[in-house]
Amino acid sequence: MENIKIGLKGFKEEKVTADNTAIKYGSGGVEVYATPAMIGLMEGAALAAVDPLLPEGMATVGTYIAVSHLAATPVGMTVRCEAELTEVDGKKLVFKVVAYDEAEKIGEGVHHRFVIQTERFLAKQAAKKKG
Repeated sequence: MENIKIGLKGFKEEKVTADNTAIKYGSGGVEVYATPAMIGLMEGAALAAVDPLLPEGMATVGTYIAVSHLAATPVGMTVRCEAELTEVDGKKLVFKVVAYDEAEKIGEGVHHRFVIQTERFLAKQAAKKKG
């Protein structure tokens, strides 16, 4: 984890289509970019910043996100998110996340991820299923 350092950045973008609107997600009644889609894009940008740098068998999982969706984005525009690593506290990683469409900033917030050992994590989930 020595290569996971404050200041790392990750990016992710997607085009707004009927598949990622508030109507499709059931989170609203207007055909604009859905807040849940923006949150997923923010998590993906944070993941892109650090997961490729982790040793084999390690990954990150999202544990917390607090965001404001500041402006609506219509179908046809592209949304781009940037995540910047601002804090490393053991296995806890804290990111500043910001999303823009082609015209303006549309969202911002804070996102936490935890570094996990994938095999151990999945074994715990399998045990949970068995009750």
